[in-house]
Amino acid sequence: MGLHFTKMHGIGNDFVVLDCRTQPFALAAGEIARIADRHTGVGFDQLLTIAPARDPSCRFYYGIYNADGSTSGQCGNGVRCVAAWLQRAGALGTGAARLESPSGPVAVELLADGRVRVDMGEPRFAPDAIPLTLPAADPYELAIDRQRIEFGAVSMGNPHAVVEVADVASAPLATLAAALSTSAHFPQSCNVGVVQLVDRAHVRLRVRERGVGETLACGTGACAAVAVLRRRARVDATVAVDLPGGRLEIRWDGPGHTLWMTGPAAFVYEGDWNE
Repeated sequence: MGLHFTKMHGIGNDFVVLDCRTQPFALAAGEIARIADRHTGVGFDQLLTIAPARDPSCRFYYGIYNADGSTSGQCGNGVRCVAAWLQRAGALGTGAARLESPSGPVAVELLADGRVRVDMGEPRFAPDAIPLTLPAADPYELAIDRQRIEFGAVSMGNPHAVVEVADVASAPLATLAAALSTSAHFPQSCNVGVVQLVDRAHVRLRVRERGVGETLACGTGACAAVAVLRRRARVDATVAVDLPGGRLEIRWDGPGHTLWMTGPAAFVYEGDWNE
């Protein structure tokens, strides 16, 4: 018997989804990486597991594993796919539900138009919550390889550094990500995004994720970019975020409020891994 999986994506951020509701997840990091290989495996940015909830207030638990086999605390595009998978499996209906992520409970709402709305929690800017070993500041500043980099930092269940740029297409994302994600000031590494402000209700974004590389979309990265810009009073409460794979809608009313992300979840195919 092979390992049955569902291939899904959220605006290009792609996943292998495993049903672990009755069978425990038992893949080692090396096995995950082999499945993730886009030439000899299935190929994905993250592997998602769906299991019974540990928190009695939640319907199900989902685990998140990066393409290199490392774990992640949250995945915005992934939670939408988990909710859509559960709905198709008959485990969730249209409307609100509560799921458990590695970072804690997450409220989801399955909309009539097929999109999924997710309560991503309140952005956390305190350095120890990110974690970041620098005194609180906005922007932060680091001198790396004789280059001065200014960035915002926030946790959306995982650590993000956000660099505002004039043109997202030409921004040196790989160079910035290599410098910031390997900095000792980010003890758990970080995801790095470059964001271009189009107007107060529209931004463009690219993200390089730790353990994955640059992705077509990053849900928590979109949340992080809007949170950083909103905190600086650069954007309105509702912002359209265009990523290479498509658009997400982010709403954050500011401190004291949770941040909401809305976007699609798509099924690609069912398969069996027989290695």
